[in-house]
Amino acid sequence: MSNPMRPPRSPRPPASPRPPHTGRRAAGPEVRRALLAVPVLVGTLALGGCGQGADSRSPGAAPSSSSPAAPIPSWAKVTGPPHIVPAVRDFRPANGIGWRPTKGARIVVSAGEKSNIADEAQLMAKDLGGLAVVWGKQDVRPGDVEVKLSGSAGAGRGDNAPAGSTADESYTLTAHGGVLTLTAPTDAGIFNGTRTVKQAVRTAGGLPEGTVDDRPDRPRRGMLLDNARKPFTADWIEDRIRQLADLKLNQLQLHFSDDQGFRIQSDTHPEIVSADHLTKDQVRHLIKVGQSLHVSLVPEIDSPGHLGAVLDHHPDLQLRSASGTVVRGAIDISKPQAGALVDSLLKEFGQLFPGPYWHLGGDEYQALMSSDPAGKYPQLARAAQDKYGSGATIKDLATGWLNDRQKTVQAAGKTRIEAWNDGFFAGGKVAADTNRAVAYWTGREIGARDPAEFLREGRTVLNLNDEYLYYVLGEPNGFTYPTGERIYRSWTPRVLRHTSPVAVPEGQTGADRIPGARFAVWCDHADAQTAQQIAAGIKLPLAALAQKTWDPRTPTQSWTDFEALANRL
Repeated sequence: MSNPMRPPRSPRPPASPRPPHTGRRAAGPEVRRALLAVPVLVGTLALGGCGQGADSRSPGAAPSSSSPAAPIPSWAKVTGPPHIVPAVRDFRPANGIGWRPTKGARIVVSAGEKSNIADEAQLMAKDLGGLAVVWGKQDVRPGDVEVKLSGSAGAGRGDNAPAGSTADESYTLTAHGGVLTLTAPTDAGIFNGTRTVKQAVRTAGGLPEGTVDDRPDRPRRGMLLDNARKPFTADWIEDRIRQLADLKLNQLQLHFSDDQGFRIQSDTHPEIVSADHLTKDQVRHLIKVGQSLHVSLVPEIDSPGHLGAVLDHHPDLQLRSASGTVVRGAIDISKPQAGALVDSLLKEFGQLFPGPYWHLGGDEYQALMSSDPAGKYPQLARAAQDKYGSGATIKDLATGWLNDRQKTVQAAGKTRIEAWNDGFFAGGKVAADTNRAVAYWTGREIGARDPAEFLREGRTVLNLNDEYLYYVLGEPNGFTYPTGERIYRSWTPRVLRHTSPVAVPEGQTGADRIPGARFAVWCDHADAQTAQQIAAGIKLPLAALAQKTWDPRTPTQSWTDFEALANRL
């Protein structure tokens, strides 16, 4: 949905009963000890600091071959399993004291400083208080962290490239004999491992003796931000990227354009740009930050609806009814100039955003929300038959519109393309491109299709279920701010609509068919909350989403313990 609340719609069906709130209670002794009794580290290491450790060599300098052997560190035993968000999927404990970052510890990268895991190693060194990083073949000493690629999956991958599968994001951490070894098939997996290390040091001082094997359940996990109705600063968005990355969430969709604003600099159409917008340099910086943290930015320029800010400067392209009434935000898709205008924007921003992702919008086109589309908008009905033959309808014309826009972004190199579920229509003479994923947000629109239909058609369906994952400012039309507890207790990626899992065979609900989910922030009443209030309000829901898209099993932690852990981190 680009906006849950603009057009009138039938009353919302009664909400399913919400799980009872169990009330807050003290965290269990084991979790309380893990969270509050972090042992003192050997040496002074501040998480997230950037000062150097006690090793006087600059990061990257090789140790002298004449250096004496490092003493075996001694520290208080690290007990497990690791307490992090999302929880690791498999931990096999062993006998030993585990690993802690200590005075003189190093990050050892045998692949060298030109490898595509160099930036992940340097980030981990910074997160652990400024450890030295050494490159090439080195003797790994007690206290060190060894970082290396496993297998051949990482060969030939571009640095910080989007993960192609959950296998790309897997990693293994082994604490043995005072050494911590991090291995993964790609730099994306190495990055995820560094997030586990960062959190484990924060909650328990280090990693327990043993082995962590971890990987996500769903490959696309993240957040949507409506920065069209409410402008957000580049700094605020960067903070969200870093927040997503620490939770191992890997996507941020940005809804740049709507009736209330067009919030990104355009060189081809500067007249449409709102006064409060992101410059291209700011966007390039956000893209770079996202790439370094393995968070892909997914741009959305919505059409053929939600173009009010654009059409304010191109009134000749506004959709008008047979009586001459202007339809706010809707472009007249019977006019060739309409496609040319939107294509010019898609081409421009397709060059700005380097990744494979694109969201076409496609939702809530007002002509199709009328009880008599052909009678009210005869020019669209004529254009449909002129283009697609006798019997074609306005739905065919709208489907063809998105197909044409998809060709434009595909020519710009986009291969993972999405549109909202109410932009896909059953039957008709024109079918939606088979490579377009369904971003499923609602089952409350007039004529809304059940998500099971899309899965039976063989489509992939992203989960943005408005029952659980929609944070709509001002809570209009029966929406309430979603809670982390409700997501944690009763939502899964299979719950695409309302509150029940989609009714298809289990084989149609795996990661290849439902690749993941995004938590959406929509700014229908932009002044209802400040940016700071939004950041606080979405913290626990994002943590819960991270857990439920990472591990398909029912969480073992109580909500109270999970909440305490998430707030600690």
